[in-house]
Amino acid sequence: MCEAGGADCLHIDVMDGLFVPNLTFGAKVIETVRRTTKLPLDVHLMVVEPEKYFDDFVAAGASGLTIHVEAAPHLQRQLTRIRELGCAAGVAINPGTRVDSVQEIIPELDLLLIMTVNPGFGGQEFIPYSVDKVRRARAMLDAARSGAALEVDGGISLQTIAQVHDAGADTFVAGHSIFSAKEPQKEIAALRAACGTKV
Repeated sequence: MCEAGGADCLHIDVMDGLFVPNLTFGAKVIETVRRTTKLPLDVHLMVVEPEKYFDDFVAAGASGLTIHVEAAPHLQRQLTRIRELGCAAGVAINPGTRVDSVQEIIPELDLLLIMTVNPGFGGQEFIPYSVDKVRRARAMLDAARSGAALEVDGGISLQTIAQVHDAGADTFVAGHSIFSAKEPQKEIAALRAACGTKV
């Protein structure tokens, strides 16, 4: 359904019940999803000690791994390892974390994910001041001449996507707004249209 609707990739949230108060998918689910689609699998690790999962998730079919700056004290080393495994390397920033916390490792980034809700549960309300944070992240990436994607995740809907697009985001995670829609495929097209992009 996501493929038919024109989705560019599938975003898979992995939660360990420690870093966030919820528990979700592991390597077996990623492996199952990989068998059903050729779309890239954007795997978001909301876990402590994310490096423990890298090899298994890459073997299961992940195309990219995004880890949280808050859970990665050896961020440069961890991003280097993700790339060594042949995956795109991303870093996520929680709403309460400063954008410049990743300033030093911008050259290592394939993706910077700005969380526009606190991670852990779907269907949360978009945090309005996230728009300015996205704008600052775009300025930081541009100043560094980075080609990293600027992704937003949390509360992305027809009411919010244009704001973060206009602020400089180019990649959008929309879960609840798509899967709660009466016609999910049309919702993907409508989200694209809200950014001035055709399917």
